[in-house]
Amino acid sequence: MPLYEHVFIARQDLSNAQAEALIEHFGTVLADNGGQVVTNEYWGVKTMSYKINKNRKGHYALLRSDASAAAVQEMERLMRLHDDVMRVLTIKVDKHEDGPSVQMQKRDERDRDGRGDRGDRGDRPPREDRGPREDRGDRGGFSRDRR
Repeated sequence: MPLYEHVFIARQDLSNAQAEALIEHFGTVLADNGGQVVTNEYWGVKTMSYKINKNRKGHYALLRSDASAAAVQEMERLMRLHDDVMRVLTIKVDKHEDGPSVQMQKRDERDRDGRGDRGDRGDRPPREDRGPREDRGDRGGFSRDRR
């Protein structure tokens, strides 16, 4: 059977549990029609670049499936009819990538980033190549007596 990746955006006012229940619901729709969900990922609430149905944010989710075209069409039809789903994107792929998607890798990097403590920098010594601030002259900033 062909391999697909589906990304959908659900309304922002759903809880996390409701958004994950949507993922499970559409997975069962695929299973009922002879397909199977290989993996699913809940990406969380993300800000969109423009409003969709008066919403600025949405719950993003990814489904990787191995299903027939008829099963995918039925799932897409039900997604488009569902009030909580705002957008759907389905892509046919040659093979599924191993491991988490790029979005989940970004999230892991942010979690491991550790920006709070910057102890590895140490104390900076004063810069010897600069003179005192008042001797640096005009640097092109705004000045009142300029016309």
